[in-house]
Amino acid sequence: MKHHLKRQLRRLATERSSQIVAGSAAALVLASGVGALLTTTDDAPVRQGAAAAVAELAPRTDGAATRSQVRVAASPSTSPRATSAKPDPDLTRTAKPKPPSTKVLDYNYQAQTSYWNCGPAAVRNALSANGIERTQDELVAPLRATENGTNSAEDTTRGLNQMVKGNPYRTRMIPGAPTSAQIDQLQSDIVNAVTDGRAVVANTVGTGTDTDGGWHSFPGGHYIAVIGYKDNGRTVRIADSANPTTAAYWMTTVDLANWAATRGYSA
Repeated sequence: MKHHLKRQLRRLATERSSQIVAGSAAALVLASGVGALLTTTDDAPVRQGAAAAVAELAPRTDGAATRSQVRVAASPSTSPRATSAKPDPDLTRTAKPKPPSTKVLDYNYQAQTSYWNCGPAAVRNALSANGIERTQDELVAPLRATENGTNSAEDTTRGLNQMVKGNPYRTRMIPGAPTSAQIDQLQSDIVNAVTDGRAVVANTVGTGTDTDGGWHSFPGGHYIAVIGYKDNGRTVRIADSANPTTAAYWMTTVDLANWAATRGYSA
């Protein structure tokens, strides 16, 4: 009896050792197979995150995960869609051409027909540069001119916009002595208008001096047309209806700004 019990115990110990060894060997084979699959795919190594998917798949296939199953588990569920990039509007926008350094418009000069209608005469000369022909008498009503003259640059702006399509003219007032910013604005406005084929009309008062040293004095006020420029707008061409002997002359933009001080212009 005692010897029989020893044999039973010895047999149980032997079987348990064999099962442990067999189980360990099976686990080693499974781990080795998975490792090989993770590192020997046809395209590229499977990402580390796929190991968890393989570990979940192994028990369902009794430890025999195939190569295609590893790929399915490692592949993302969705693929990013290709997007078509739209062109940047700033890159496709055409740059505005730079204005010429000098430009003088063709116009049809006419001296004023009365001492008080320099406003209609200046607007008439300016419109002729735009290809629009009107008589001075036709412009009296739009400018609300009387024997006391034309009231302000607001009136010349309104009259010009009634004749030119698109209402392109705007009034710029110079309430006192012109600042640097106002002089720069006048230069820019003249260049832009003349480049677009439009003359500017300025309401002046006092004395203006041209580049030849000539004086043009109007203590009660006067209107002139600016029909061109040179030196990138630093010097402007004046069409003056007051005296046909001095129908046109050059004046610096600085002098014109001072001449229009306390008044304004239509550009």
